[in-house]
Amino acid sequence: MSAPKPLWTTFLRFLAPLMLSNALQSLFGTVSNVYLGQMIGVDALAAVSAFFPVMFFLFAFVMGLSTGATVLIGQAFGAGEHGKIKSVVGTTLAIGLLLSVSVALAGGIFSRQLMSALATPTDILDQAGAYARIMLLTMPLGFVFLLMTAMIRGVGDALTPLLALAFSTAIGLILTPILIRGLFGLPPAGITSPAWAAAIANVLTLMALAAYLKRKKHALAPDAALLRHLRLDREMLAKILGIGLPSAIGMVVMAIAELVLLGLVNGFGSNATAAYGAVNQVMGYTQFTAMSISIAVSILGAQAIGGGDRARLDAIVRTGLAFNIVLTGGLVALIYLAPRAVLGIFITDGAVLDLAKRLLDIALWSSVPFGLATVFSGAMRAAGVAFTPMLLSIFAIVAIELPAAIILSRTIGLEGVWAAYPIVFCAMFVLQMGYYLLVWRRRAIRRLV
Repeated sequence: MSAPKPLWTTFLRFLAPLMLSNALQSLFGTVSNVYLGQMIGVDALAAVSAFFPVMFFLFAFVMGLSTGATVLIGQAFGAGEHGKIKSVVGTTLAIGLLLSVSVALAGGIFSRQLMSALATPTDILDQAGAYARIMLLTMPLGFVFLLMTAMIRGVGDALTPLLALAFSTAIGLILTPILIRGLFGLPPAGITSPAWAAAIANVLTLMALAAYLKRKKHALAPDAALLRHLRLDREMLAKILGIGLPSAIGMVVMAIAELVLLGLVNGFGSNATAAYGAVNQVMGYTQFTAMSISIAVSILGAQAIGGGDRARLDAIVRTGLAFNIVLTGGLVALIYLAPRAVLGIFITDGAVLDLAKRLLDIALWSSVPFGLATVFSGAMRAAGVAFTPMLLSIFAIVAIELPAAIILSRTIGLEGVWAAYPIVFCAMFVLQMGYYLLVWRRRAIRRLV
């Protein structure tokens, strides 16, 4: 009988495909924007960017819904309750389809009015409205694709979502320039090309994914049992939303806080705004690493809770903390070794580069306490406790980050805005760790399904 594998190898085997999957999700959007900017023009890029606030709010809801579903699937999988897995998946897909079809119908009719309400400049309003219409009409496909790839991870399978995302991304990147130019007898789709390419990629990938899951007899295979559960189970839906809504609300509050900080930065001039964009791009990579570790803690923790193994949950938390120090901290250290070279990818102006380096020096290291905080919140979310961690994060943002940024920007200048990041992330770390150790860890943990 072979010895059980060390936890860190299980963690890493799950984490690596997860991080690659998240990178692929952002790759299609980035390269599509390059296609639009180079092949159509800057107005097309601006028109697509105008849709971003709508996309963010919809994405926040899908992420919240998938977070709740994934935790429950992880608990059911850990407990060996495979019938419960189908119930969670069926209810999640039912509510996802119901809401996305509603969005598609409303968006298809009122897309231009929506973009006008977002104060889209009149010279790009027609283009933005056309892009928004196709994106919203095809939203059900995107919802189902994102929900399925997220929920598959709940049973500890991070490789299948990676393969699905790689397949979808490849199709999208091949189709987008073909549709822009109207090659192979196809009519040119112009600015709507990325939206149509994404929709076609989602359809083909979902078909391939369904066939693959059925052939593998996967726990999430679209079989007769799943079809029977494709309905709104009120009790299950309440559990999914109880975990998912706080996660979605937390994302939205963080986004609103970023808009406030951007407003403060804009007051220091265009160089400050350019530096803000570059530094945020770099910090995005370190925070993205931290968030991937948090998701791994949440899913593996849910499986441990489902199996009634409290000791394994504690070990998963320790492993998550260690991975944050090694991976997030290691990436931070590498960037600090050559900050000008990294920032130079996004900036060519020497004065802006000097400013961005100064701001990066202040804020970059704070990605480590941010990551440590998300490990504790991810572990609590694994047990279905999401509301209190959300309140602690919102308190840190509203009562600490924003006042600190406003006060320090007036006393020490632009650097004061960036000093708010280490302040709030350290505060989040102390609050989440304190609640985890002093309150949550002393309570009995019961699985929800």
